[in-house]
Amino acid sequence: MAHAKRSNLALLFLLLAASSGPAVGQERAAPANPAAQTDAGVTIVRDVVYGHKAGMALTYDVLRPAKPNGAAVINMISGGWRSQWAAPESRVNGYRDLLDRGFTVVALHHGSQPQFTIPEATADAKLGVRFFRLHAADYGVDPDRIGVWGSSAGGQLSLVAALIGDPGDPAATDPVLRAPLKVRTAVAYFPPSDIGQLVTPFLKPEQIALPENAPDLLRSISPVFFVDAADPPVLVIHGDADTQVSVAQSRRLHEVLDAAKVENRLIIMPGAGHGFRGAQGEQARAAMLDWFTTHLLAP
Repeated sequence: MAHAKRSNLALLFLLLAASSGPAVGQERAAPANPAAQTDAGVTIVRDVVYGHKAGMALTYDVLRPAKPNGAAVINMISGGWRSQWAAPESRVNGYRDLLDRGFTVVALHHGSQPQFTIPEATADAKLGVRFFRLHAADYGVDPDRIGVWGSSAGGQLSLVAALIGDPGDPAATDPVLRAPLKVRTAVAYFPPSDIGQLVTPFLKPEQIALPENAPDLLRSISPVFFVDAADPPVLVIHGDADTQVSVAQSRRLHEVLDAAKVENRLIIMPGAGHGFRGAQGEQARAAMLDWFTTHLLAP
């Protein structure tokens, strides 16, 4: 009987160990999730699993307009590197302008603080972009006409996808990791571009890395250090009264992009803090829509 108990305990530990780590080297296909038609004429594919870690699924939702134009915008759902889930139906109104112009919108979620660190959230977002690009055709999207957009931490993740891209790892056994990290353009609202210079109440050492590894890790997730002439066009919008992410971060990024001769635009919102309200919110949204229309729908 004691031998049987020991065997059962050993089996339990093996099962727990197998379920605790991230899925690595496994071929992942886009699941055939049921599509739901909303009253607004938007087709939703919910909870597409693009990866796993810590026994949990990493997911995104796809919202397709009635008349898709073949391009997509990935919205990085993140604030303070917390990725707040919401039913995709509740996001339709917020995406209405993009959907009305024919853009398919992807609401991408990552592993959130405090459970996961900022570098881990960044890795999740990169994986999600690779996965969607690999399966873009499943949603009627041209993989070479994908843009990314986000605010604050979501802006940093969008800049990572645009400025820290790579062609994929040809030696990887997982086809997702062989897929390129590549987008055609990015829009970022008040984004941190140099994490090492960010001082806010939600950025604590234990949420970034161990102290001895912090400098290298901080640099590895800071888009400003990876700019080169091959980067895609970038639009950044920032308020000059932002006390959480200084507008100096976006001004410096703008200078670095200019020096590398990367097409970019920096819009400074006078008096705006960490978020845009009223007329400034409308101005930012109009600039975002025009930017994506220009850079995703052009031949």
